[in-house]
Amino acid sequence: MLKERVVRTLRGNGHVVGYMGDGVNDAPSLRCADVGVSVDSATDIAKESSDIILLEKSLGVLKDGVYEGRRIYGNIMKYIKMSLSGNFGNVFSVLVASVFLPFLPMIAIMILIQNLVYDLSQIAIPWDNVDPEFLESPKKWNMKGLSHFMNVFGVTSSFFDVLMFLGLWYLLGFNGTAHIVNGVVAYIHETSFQTGWFIEGLISQLLIVHFVRTAKIPFIQSRADKRLLFSTCACIVAAILLPIVLSGVPGFNFVILKGSYYWFLAGVLVLYALMVQTVKHFYIKRYKEWL
Repeated sequence: MLKERVVRTLRGNGHVVGYMGDGVNDAPSLRCADVGVSVDSATDIAKESSDIILLEKSLGVLKDGVYEGRRIYGNIMKYIKMSLSGNFGNVFSVLVASVFLPFLPMIAIMILIQNLVYDLSQIAIPWDNVDPEFLESPKKWNMKGLSHFMNVFGVTSSFFDVLMFLGLWYLLGFNGTAHIVNGVVAYIHETSFQTGWFIEGLISQLLIVHFVRTAKIPFIQSRADKRLLFSTCACIVAAILLPIVLSGVPGFNFVILKGSYYWFLAGVLVLYALMVQTVKHFYIKRYKEWL
């Protein structure tokens, strides 16, 4: 049939073809197209051959479906890129720390708590919105783009972890001086160092969600859904309070840190936000994409 030949010719030339029909003679074209669209009142063979059946008499349903699909894709990419860059950065930071520190920068239970709180904050990502510009055109899956993102922002995250290590060690005096306790080598301020990195590492991971979710300046030019904002704020409060609540509990190694630590933490986080936004600007300029 002529309709089917037209659809096949268009697809053969590299076009993505959608076809809409409701009659028996439309069935071959509906099946041949990339997306076949029919209506609820169409013939049975037309509906069987279709990918989408409209229950409303409006093509606006298709537009809404396309936008919703692009929003979902954007949220999936947010999660993947945050996870890749965050995990790569954390592993690299631990590797660097293990070379120079005489003790573990964070014990296993701290890492588990950190991951639990971070995962709880990400539960709200499916409800998040995306920038209007992101919805204007379709996006293709790009593994090379994921690799570039992981390398660039994983290293950026690790740079600030190392900056935090240096600050904890030299500025705040959590320098791990060795002494003997009951025949076992222990380190002064080891738990303070671990608690300090736990708080900074968790808060920086929570903030990166908002920097990754948009190509714009977060909180100013683009705001997340209120549920994601609430989960981020709640988890930041948890990052600060958990070490206080669990301080002195055997096995957790948390301690209450002095006030100077939190001033230093605020400075590091401000520098982190400025650095990430700057790197993001040059990344978009270099690779012509974000999500």
